[in-house]
Parts: sequence; C-alpha cells; structure tokens
Amino acid sequence: MRAALLAGLAAGLAAVAGPAAARMSPGRVMSLDSCADQYVLALAARETIVGVSPRADAPDSFLRARAAGLAKRRTTLEAVLGARPDVVVRQWGGDARLTTALDRRGVRTISLGDATDFDGVRANVRQVAQALDRGREGETLLARMDAELKRAAGAGRKRAAFYLTPGGYTAGPNTMIDAMLRAAGFTNASTQPYFSPAPLERLVLTPPRAVVLGFFDLTRAGADRWGPGRHAALRQATRGRVVASLPGAMLGCSAWFAADGARVLAEAAR
Repeated sequence: MRAALLAGLAAGLAAVAGPAAARMSPGRVMSLDSCADQYVLALAARETIVGVSPRADAPDSFLRARAAGLAKRRTTLEAVLGARPDVVVRQWGGDARLTTALDRRGVRTISLGDATDFDGVRANVRQVAQALDRGREGETLLARMDAELKRAAGAGRKRAAFYLTPGGYTAGPNTMIDAMLRAAGFTNASTQPYFSPAPLERLVLTPPRAVVLGFFDLTRAGADRWGPGRHAALRQATRGRVVASLPGAMLGCSAWFAADGARVLAEAAR
C-alpha cells in the first residue's frame, strides 16, 4: 500500500515538473530580424530553429547560406505564434506591443543591444548563448573573434583612414566601423560621432591618405546605386588610396564577424 502511495506521489510530481522542465528548456527558437538571424544561425542547433526573418538569406546576411531551407516568417504576432517558439531573438525587429503580447503567452524574448564595440558583441553573444543553453558554442564563437582581433592588431600603424559608403555616408566614434578601424590599428579620420554624410567636396579637394569602402559590392536600388559615394570625381580622387573594400555582409550587423573585417583591413595594410 505504501509503495503504491509513493509511486502515485512520484507520478504526480513528475506531471507537475514536466511542464516546468519544458518551460526551462530553450526548446524552439525564432529570430525576428536580419541581425538577430545571425546570432540564431550561429548559435542555435538547426533542428530547434522554427523561423528566421525574410531577409535571412539576403546578400548582406553574413550567414545567408545557413538560412537555406529554414522557414522565413514575418514579424507579426500571428506568424510568431504560428511557429510556436519558446524563445524569440530580436534586435530591431518587432516592437514593444509584440514582445508584450508574446510575454503574456509565455514566449521569452531576447533583445540584443546595439553593439558599437567588441565588448558589446561579446555581451550579445553570451546573452543569446545562455538563453539557448549553448554556452560552449558561444565561447567558441568569441574565441574565434578574439583570434581574428589578435591577428589584426596594430597593422594600420595609427594611420588615419576614412570610411565611405555608396550613399555618401561615413562613420565616426560610437560605431562598429570605428571599432573595426581601431582593432586593425588605424585611427578614424571621421571625428563626428555615429553615422553622418561625408564631406564629399572636401574629400575631392583634399583626399584622405587611406580610404575604406563599405557596401560597394552590393547593387542597391534607389539613391545608393547612383549615390554620391559613386561619383566619378570622388572615384578619381580616391584612386590608389583605397585600403580595402569591405563587403556589406560584414557590415550590415554588429556581430562577431566585424573581427573578420578588422583582419581584412590589417592584411591590406600589411
């Protein structure tokens, strides 16, 4: 009789613990935007990914090859709930109403910080890795990033380099571009914080000694295709001064692969 009671008690506890254990497990994961896609594609076990953003396989997605065959889902409550994720990862995708609605339904949301340096990237990687119970994979990714940064260090010999996009923009302090330049041993010729229009007339009249191009590998519709950064006079002024042209896939999101960009800059400098 006592044995039967104990067995029944154990079964009851198991029934209670079962759902709780399931809630604690990272389970199914979905990403809501192209930057969140990179972290999920890099860290989550593929069989747990139930959705990525519609831009996961776009030309400026670093891990676009890994997105092949995965479900592309819109950033709506209906689309997310239809995928039945346990964890949702986002950076700029979705809004407070969506995350609040998901939280009410027991879906955990991981919001990435807008990293402007490699410490910010480390925090994002570890946040996602912890949420998905993939700590070892996260640390492996960061070790690879740190190895690339070590390879890049000092190569620019503190030369000033100016960053330019096809749309005629540059990047100053408090941007991942600035962190990449500094990681490769350059100083940033642009001193205005964040992203801003490049002083194109000044660049033509007094070209910088070193230029780093970004996104010139992508053919974009609209202003970028015929943007100021592609102007013939500017191309002439910067001819022979371009240190490297970084692909858009390395620049579209602040993530560990920015260290790959620093290594490319360092190799060009050497």
